[in-house]
Amino acid sequence: MHPETEGPRLLPQMVLCQAGTAAYNGAKRGGCEHLSWAGPTPQTLGGYRMLRFRKPATPSRIFTHGLATTIAAAVVVVVVMLTLLWWAPSQEEDAAHPAVREMLHPQRDHSEDTPEDATTSDWVRPAYPGEQPQSIRQRFRMVHVDLAGRDITNQEVLGAMGRTARHRFVPEELQHTAYSDQPLPIGHEQTISQPYIVALMTQLAEPKPADRALDVGTGSGYQAAVLAELCKEVYGIEIVEPLAEMAAERLDELGYKNVTVRHGDGFRGWPENAPFDVIIVAAAPNEIPEPLIEQLAPGGRLVIPIGAGIQQLVRLRKEPDGTVHRESIIPVRFVPMTGEALQH
Repeated sequence: MHPETEGPRLLPQMVLCQAGTAAYNGAKRGGCEHLSWAGPTPQTLGGYRMLRFRKPATPSRIFTHGLATTIAAAVVVVVVMLTLLWWAPSQEEDAAHPAVREMLHPQRDHSEDTPEDATTSDWVRPAYPGEQPQSIRQRFRMVHVDLAGRDITNQEVLGAMGRTARHRFVPEELQHTAYSDQPLPIGHEQTISQPYIVALMTQLAEPKPADRALDVGTGSGYQAAVLAELCKEVYGIEIVEPLAEMAAERLDELGYKNVTVRHGDGFRGWPENAPFDVIIVAAAPNEIPEPLIEQLAPGGRLVIPIGAGIQQLVRLRKEPDGTVHRESIIPVRFVPMTGEALQH
């Protein structure tokens, strides 16, 4: 017996039901009016018979089925494309320079990937005789990834950052993180700026070999050391006396003979040694101190953070006729300038 009737509303599927008339009648009572055996003869499976319910094709059903098929195909294509996009960079990474790998995956530690001959870099050199290879490799990564890998393009600035031992300007317990791109505490509620900011401010100041530079807020002396690699003379002023003494001692130990550091209020600058071609300030007043503008030589550049909380990094350029051009660079956050600056 192979009953066939009209009018189903069920998706194609295989069902198992009791053999005989009871199976057929039960299927019809369940609303399955379009019914046929699965094969040319009933197939017995463990006492059950296999039946297939069919739905007649209608335009709406054909459209729905086609739309579902199209959507499923599109999902498969998207999954395949996303898989390929994820897979391709990982393959390129294997053959890339360590700096490129770090930019692709900055959360990974590539310290072991830095070449043993990192000192052959155009920018990175031992900062002093006997410097440990580990610190050189860390500085190599810092210069190539955190600086050149971003927007530090001045070759002289990159070279100065590559020759300056930042780990000697932070407390001993923090030396293992000295070349990470972050500010670090140096005591007395002061910090050493992150390497990128030091490099950016130095690049904005455009130091030249014959320039005289003023470093306001010398802190531990790191910025002064970078400037000493690029300028003829550097004068550093620090309002926290223990830090000023520490910076002077450390710079002398490292052989910087063209740097002079003293304790004092940077708001007034250093008029005895003015004018300066370059002035870099590492503390934020509410407004640019007028004495610093006055001590800027014609053609000189002043780089300074301004404001409270989130400040603006500003560059001033003094023209030969004395006019000053002001340019806002990026938002930054520095410690506030203390001393006389608090009165303004």
